[in-house]
Amino acid sequence: MSQLTDFNLTPDIVLSRDEHRQLFVLAVAGTHPEDDAEWLLHELERAMIVADEAIPKNVVRMGSLVRYRNSGGDERTIRLVFPGEADISLGRISVMTPVGVALLGLREGQSISYRTRDGRRQALTVVQVRNRPGGDGPGPLAA
Repeated sequence: MSQLTDFNLTPDIVLSRDEHRQLFVLAVAGTHPEDDAEWLLHELERAMIVADEAIPKNVVRMGSLVRYRNSGGDERTIRLVFPGEADISLGRISVMTPVGVALLGLREGQSISYRTRDGRRQALTVVQVRNRPGGDGPGPLAA
């Protein structure tokens, strides 16, 4: 029986123009060895860029609350954040981690394969995306 990790999944991703710009600066400045700046730059290069107001509601973006299923079938809910806001104990995952980069720009239902920091091949599927009104700004989650 085939599993998601048996495939090289690279679905189309979409980013808003403003987030693309912010993330490009972040990736170029990625100075910590544990940052996945190279992969983030690759993903930014292949992303479809749209106007900020045209980003679909079901797309993972900065500040999104995301429920995803990993290769083993376990589901997790995290919030995708910038590195300075990351706190694994609070479920806030940096966009500069393998999972963070993998989730960025995906829509509900999409799957992607990626490599962990120790080189293992993994895959994940986005189950649900909840975004705050106006993107990643302050405020309660949209219903």
